[in-house]
Amino acid sequence: MRRWRGDHRRGASTRAAAHARGGVRDRAETDPGDGAWDVSRPAAIDAREVARRALRRVDAAGGFASVALDDAFAASPLTDRDRALATELVYGVLRHRARIDRALDAAVTRGRLRVSARVRTALRVGVYQLLWLDRVPAHAAVDDAVAAVRRTGGARLAGLANAVLRRVARDGEPPLPEDPRQRVAVEHSLPEWIVDALAASVGDAEVPAAAAALAMPAPLVVRAVAPVDVVLDRLHSECPTARVVPVPGTRAAIAVEGLGAPSALPSFQAGLWTVQDVGSQRVVELVAPEPGQRILDACAGVGGKAAYLAQLAGGGAHVDAVDVSDAKLARLRETVARLGARGVHAVRADLTDPSAPIGDRYDLVLIDAPCSGLGVLRRHPEAKWRVTPGDVAALAGVQRRLLDALAPRADRALVYSVCTFTRQEGPDQVAAFLARHPGWRVEAEVATWPHRDGADAFYAARLARR
Repeated sequence: MRRWRGDHRRGASTRAAAHARGGVRDRAETDPGDGAWDVSRPAAIDAREVARRALRRVDAAGGFASVALDDAFAASPLTDRDRALATELVYGVLRHRARIDRALDAAVTRGRLRVSARVRTALRVGVYQLLWLDRVPAHAAVDDAVAAVRRTGGARLAGLANAVLRRVARDGEPPLPEDPRQRVAVEHSLPEWIVDALAASVGDAEVPAAAAALAMPAPLVVRAVAPVDVVLDRLHSECPTARVVPVPGTRAAIAVEGLGAPSALPSFQAGLWTVQDVGSQRVVELVAPEPGQRILDACAGVGGKAAYLAQLAGGGAHVDAVDVSDAKLARLRETVARLGARGVHAVRADLTDPSAPIGDRYDLVLIDAPCSGLGVLRRHPEAKWRVTPGDVAALAGVQRRLLDALAPRADRALVYSVCTFTRQEGPDQVAAFLARHPGWRVEAEVATWPHRDGADAFYAARLARR
């Protein structure tokens, strides 16, 4: 679903007439907090309520938005149109949360808006519609949010919500800061430390474009398993109205729009293609597997890279796909079976344990290391509200231990990759490894970026023995 966005200041001003009828009385702009009111009533299950429930789960349980939405859809069936709206609301609020909160704070008459998490979620969903979704009538966004707040906190708190949302509809959001770094942080709802990490990686001149790209929805890219022309023909046949084009400069990547649910298509189920971002594909291509080789795919996850390794090797390689998660390995086996990837063996192991049940030596080792995941913020915008600089430092320690543990098992080459852009987890991690292990050298590096390549932000280095 396309984001229904025009100029947000223009959109807010055109709604002023509907929501600025007379003055708004000042109210105490706080609420007693979650659980202080016992007036909740069952809500009608529509797209907005599903979005609020999913957002509350993301905030409370720390899960992925995609999982929260899938579970919400399973519990509350919606039409395709309403599912699309619920998805837009969840990801829109997560992408623009800080900017939404700034607009809310500016709309109160005294101090900052102090409300419970449940009420703030309802207000955020309302503000996102007011400032970004031009096709949603302002009265519908306000009325729905006020009703949701009333169910939680009663009439007094609903009055506060109505007043605040009417001010946002009338006035829009405050002007963006003039300081360039602060402007980027506010405009694209990025914590300032993430803006600093971007600047360290791409330079100040590229920060605005890089930050803007990270705040946009990610395009759907698939990897052809069958020949590209065969996949193109099948997708055109199954989805005549979809836009399906090869990605220039790639071996097997195809960009698609309007495809619907990929897993529902017969060609997907038949294993002719799979969903995989260009950045992820380029990491595997950097490994450059060949028939007859023994390959270790460390931290294999759900198997996308392991299956591509097997494909590039023509099915003639032995790939040990290792992960510590039974759930991920179960999905890996399903992926490998669907794609017909021969030679992939799922192994459950902790690779920092010297007694891990894997081979002593491999021709090639791929370490797709656990990382902060900032490179996939387009897909998982909730991560920017959870990851901290301390997390980056801790993950860098895990990456260091994996490199030191697995380098002795690599005979020809070791490829290290992360789906993030912090230097601490990328180039600096590799430089520190080379300082500890002078017998290795960098043979090649790959870095992909949303604003440069239309891909997730990946960093990968191919290391070879001297």
